[in-house]
Amino acid sequence: MVVTIEQVRPVLLTAPYGNPETSAENLVYLPHGLRTTGLVEITLSDGNVGVGEGYLAVFAPRVFEAIVNLVAPVLIGKEAGNIGARVRDLVAATGYWSYQGAARHAISAFEIALHDCASRAHGVPLFRYLGAATAPELKLYASGGDSISPESMGEEVEAVSALGIDVFKIRGRAHQLSKVAWSQRAGAARGIGIAVDMTQNLVTPSQRPEDVYGFISAVEEASGAPLAFLEEVLGPDRIDELPAVRRATEVPIAGGEIVTTGDELVSRIERGAYDIAQPDATVLGGIMPTLAVFDSARASGTDVYTHCWGGGIGVLANYHAAIAGGGTTVEWALPSYPIRDAFFEGALTVTGGVVSMTSAPGLGATLTREIEDEFRFREEAVYRCWVDPARVPAESAWE
Repeated sequence: MVVTIEQVRPVLLTAPYGNPETSAENLVYLPHGLRTTGLVEITLSDGNVGVGEGYLAVFAPRVFEAIVNLVAPVLIGKEAGNIGARVRDLVAATGYWSYQGAARHAISAFEIALHDCASRAHGVPLFRYLGAATAPELKLYASGGDSISPESMGEEVEAVSALGIDVFKIRGRAHQLSKVAWSQRAGAARGIGIAVDMTQNLVTPSQRPEDVYGFISAVEEASGAPLAFLEEVLGPDRIDELPAVRRATEVPIAGGEIVTTGDELVSRIERGAYDIAQPDATVLGGIMPTLAVFDSARASGTDVYTHCWGGGIGVLANYHAAIAGGGTTVEWALPSYPIRDAFFEGALTVTGGVVSMTSAPGLGATLTREIEDEFRFREEAVYRCWVDPARVPAESAWE
């Protein structure tokens, strides 16, 4: 019997996020203290149900919802098991106006949901459906570090230590040397190395390679310790300069979280742009493009740390992909977000700085009516990508 796609439903969920009083991310981009997650729920003709996540909904929830509703008819009545063909259908429906960008996030959600369905139908966890015989533990690095003061950053460092994690990635721009050096010293006291996300991935004009080299030197001089790695150091206008930056410094260079096609990220890896590639299945088009990145990275001697900043379903998809792709290290988002916790329950465990997946079928999580009722969408929960200068915290606290 051929199993077909019977119903597609976009779902928007909202929950409190982070700390509106102590996090620069909250103060500048989420002053309301709320964040949205966008899901696609697919129901098959045999009653099987799967769910996937697209990162776009954090920033443009109604756009995500509209794209899902627009292209859903392309899939209704078609065979569910041929996931590659269904993705090609979606790309054909959106490619002319969004071959890169927003539609790829929505396609990611469809593709992840179809993989959830397929692995549930086989009664196995997704990593096993994808070919991994066992689920090795994945080492975690913590990600957060947007505190506005030493006091709140100290609390983050303590939280990282309590999880048994030994690398903590903070946000640190070139002008935030005092913040980075302070964090280096606080982390060293707990045996924690500090990585820095310079957040240049969408900045035009970007900082220059010389700015990166100067930052690295200044951090080491101020703290006496090298950075664990440095992320998103150049903007889109200087992507071609990444290989030279990588060759010029001993600090590992990471990036790739916003790339929306597997081909582009693979091309960057092949050109030597990264020591650490950071694909995200909720952005890149789903599970299979993420696995293609792992294949390319393996051939190039590049590490892969999946970007895992989603709302639970997306994080689980990236963890399963990491296991299937032979990855060893993944991201653990530190800011509080109850939606993420709701989907994690029963799907994974974290002990001593590593995450272990359960043997539950599919992604290991289910979208329930209780979750939808608890985290009803709120229109104001939109991540604002423009910066109000009046809300940018002063740097004087770190001096």
